[in-house]
Amino acid sequence: VQLQASGGGLVQAGGSLRLSCAASGSTFNNNVMGWSRQAPGKEREFVAAISWGGGITYYRDSVKGRFTISRDNAKNTLYLQMSSLRPEDTAVYYCAADRSPRRTYTERAYYTEGTYDYWGQGTLVTVSS
Repeated sequence: VQLQASGGGLVQAGGSLRLSCAASGSTFNNNVMGWSRQAPGKEREFVAAISWGGGITYYRDSVKGRFTISRDNAKNTLYLQMSSLRPEDTAVYYCAADRSPRRTYTERAYYTEGTYDYWGQGTLVTVSS
């Protein structure tokens, strides 16, 4: 089971990037998925999550209105569209998935790292001022 994140790069403040996370070795169509990030010298933090059906999404407050999480289950791929990027968004971004098909969670559980069992290798996003 592998999650492969891609799409990171260098962008100026105010710019946009779209991250992708391709799953292989298993289908994650029925699994909760999410994005976290880790900035230099800081702990990893939740960014966004999406339910297995795609109908429920959560975001950390600092990215609400700027980032959009989505999934294409036909392609077994998760996305994070990031707009109006800020220097403080600079981090390595990781995608993740839980192991329990069609499981329902509390809102708090979506934000919790322990909910996720599979992690991608990360893709670096650098936002210059």
